[in-house]
Amino acid sequence: MAGETTITLVGNLVDDPELRFTTAGAAVAKFRVASTPRTFDRQTNEWRDGESLFLTCSVWRQAAENAAESLTRGMRVIVTGRLKQRTYDDREGVKRTVFELDVEEVGPSLLRATATVTKADHHKAPQQPQRTAADPWTTQTPAVPQYAAEPPF
Repeated sequence: MAGETTITLVGNLVDDPELRFTTAGAAVAKFRVASTPRTFDRQTNEWRDGESLFLTCSVWRQAAENAAESLTRGMRVIVTGRLKQRTYDDREGVKRTVFELDVEEVGPSLLRATATVTKADHHKAPQQPQRTAADPWTTQTPAVPQYAAEPPF
């Protein structure tokens, strides 16, 4: 959509993804990512951590289920999605504004880790039940209709 702010965030999962389902049955996983910038201080010859950014992320449907199965607290992840701003009134009646990420893609960072990817096969056709000879519905019907030797016309 035009005008949306799309960002990519690299950071560590603060919590395990929390998987829930809407009343309509859609899966949604919610998790928080902490991203901390690091800069090298040439005067002290040390790395310095900047101020951490904590961002709540939501991913939907099959990707939500995959994220909940695959990701755990402490993992370094790469997340891309649409940055959203939401305003609400807290318990004391003070108006608050939060920024959240509506996730399009999420996965582990391979900078300091390895991963084995297993393709999720969620669109597999249902298997037909095995039928036994004792099953009265197992009578074999010919797949091709049997015609007389003479054409019908």
